[in-house]
Amino acid sequence: MTLLAQSAVFLGAALFVVPLCHRLGLATVLGYLITGIIIGPNFLDLAGDANTVLHFAEFGVVMLLFVIGLELEPSRLWVLRRSIFMLGGLQVMVTGFGLTGIGVFLGFDLTISAIAGFGLAMSSTAFVMQLLAEKKQLTARHGRESFAILLFQDMAVIPMLAILPILSGTGSQEYNLTYFAKVIGVFALLIIGSRVIIRPVFRLIAASKANELLTAAALFIIIGIALVMDKLGLSMALGAFVTGVLLADSEYRHELEANIQPFKGLLLGLFFMAVGMSTDLNRLLHEPLLIVGGAIGLMSLKFIVLVLIGKWVGNSWHTSIRLGISLAQGGEFAFVLFSSATGLHLLPTELSDRLILIVTLSMALTPLAFYILEKVIEPRWVTKDKRAFDEVHADDHENPVVIAGFGRFGQIIARVLRMHKIRFTALEGDARQVDFVRRFGNNIYYGNPSNIEMLRAAKLDKAKVFILAIDDVNDSIRTAMQVRHYYPHLTILARARDRRHAYQLMDMGVQ
Repeated sequence: MTLLAQSAVFLGAALFVVPLCHRLGLATVLGYLITGIIIGPNFLDLAGDANTVLHFAEFGVVMLLFVIGLELEPSRLWVLRRSIFMLGGLQVMVTGFGLTGIGVFLGFDLTISAIAGFGLAMSSTAFVMQLLAEKKQLTARHGRESFAILLFQDMAVIPMLAILPILSGTGSQEYNLTYFAKVIGVFALLIIGSRVIIRPVFRLIAASKANELLTAAALFIIIGIALVMDKLGLSMALGAFVTGVLLADSEYRHELEANIQPFKGLLLGLFFMAVGMSTDLNRLLHEPLLIVGGAIGLMSLKFIVLVLIGKWVGNSWHTSIRLGISLAQGGEFAFVLFSSATGLHLLPTELSDRLILIVTLSMALTPLAFYILEKVIEPRWVTKDKRAFDEVHADDHENPVVIAGFGRFGQIIARVLRMHKIRFTALEGDARQVDFVRRFGNNIYYGNPSNIEMLRAAKLDKAKVFILAIDDVNDSIRTAMQVRHYYPHLTILARARDRRHAYQLMDMGVQ
């Protein structure tokens, strides 16, 4: 099949299946997976070799990490260091050693058990980041912690891949001090090159006013770095991420992001379709209990470990459960690790095939797990487990300003009001945030600002201004509708997340 025909098959199938899945309320990622299964060798066999497509489509993951890096300035990454090394280190070590122990208990060799255990401890950066972005949960606590753990896993892959040849007895010369000196040299060159070479080059290209050259330069940088990292046996995605972070505070950050986004989206979709194509349904049909049981067992173990880690660092049950479900699946780096181990005769081919199928199935189950959590479990569990709303004190009823949402923006507004000695009442839906902020003397109460009873308790009929500072767009719109309907006299000032959100608010008369 020609490249043109292959492209037509992928695009046509995705255009049909993905919107259908979205219409059914399923995640886009699951739509791409189903598309890959349909056009792959298990059904229609229209798209050629899955492994070739998967290798090419890995650039989607590379571009995803580059874009994420662009959104993280080095100072912000430094702030995340505790989460990266503590949460990430705990997750990888506890899960890896736990799975290794299970492998030894089942009678496998220690080396095989360790390779399988630490390979399965990895989670899917592509799946998780795409799912959290779709659900607008990247900035939520479980989203930030998921990202930190995934970043540590990307870094942990480097020593894992380096150890394999040593274990096989074939790489003692290749992976010596000279090799590690080269690794350090590459990262040093990335740091220096981003300042000395890349930025001046972009300055020259920008001066030429040729936008297509900026796109070409961005693609060249990502592909070039990926090739160098791959040549050294390192994570291409990690190299792209480091480069993105180094360019995050440059004046070309937004231009780079805009140029890369379309390629990133297409290649990520191709990656998910390739994963679907590579799923060996024949083995699944012949060994259903082993494969399905393995996938569910893997997800259950990782879920329990992550929930316990989440609770240990002080998360609520709700946040810990979301963190556990986000990272319960196997990851794409397991494919690389198991393939390398098989090539070095450290892992039997048949076992490697089973493990890869278990990882693939766990990926496919992740969007379904999210769906069950949000549609079935949370509506029942949250209402039963939720703390009762606070009662607003009588002496606070005359406050002229009510702030809904006390995140970063709400706190800025509160500081300005306090400077001008204007009294206010704040409503916040995060109980932990309320308890923390209240220690500093803030007049804040736990409650759902879109709940009419909470609004009445806050005496909005006597307030003059309502500040809408809720981060979630849907909650913000819902609250604005309630306030506008029941308290038309109130002046509503709101913070909009994007242009569409701003237009929706303005249509309701919100300033």
